[in-house]
Amino acid sequence: MQSPPVLEQEFLPLRAKLLEIAAALDRFDRSEGNDAHEPRLLKIHTALDVLLHAGGDRAEQVQLIFSRSYEDDWREKFEMTNA
Repeated sequence: MQSPPVLEQEFLPLRAKLLEIAAALDRFDRSEGNDAHEPRLLKIHTALDVLLHAGGDRAEQVQLIFSRSYEDDWREKFEMTNA
């Protein structure tokens, strides 16, 4: 698909999502006792940086920022054994 039709299709939904993110970050900034070093907020800032500077694999990079590392014993850890 050519760029103009993709932009035409995606512009308004992207605009809405960006405004939603901006509003959420504004609410956090206005909140009492907000912690700029909170790990979840740092992940959000890292993800935003990826969106600004990355190439064509942005979705994968953002997913990895919010993903846990794989652990072999995850079934036991989350009590999901068949026992």
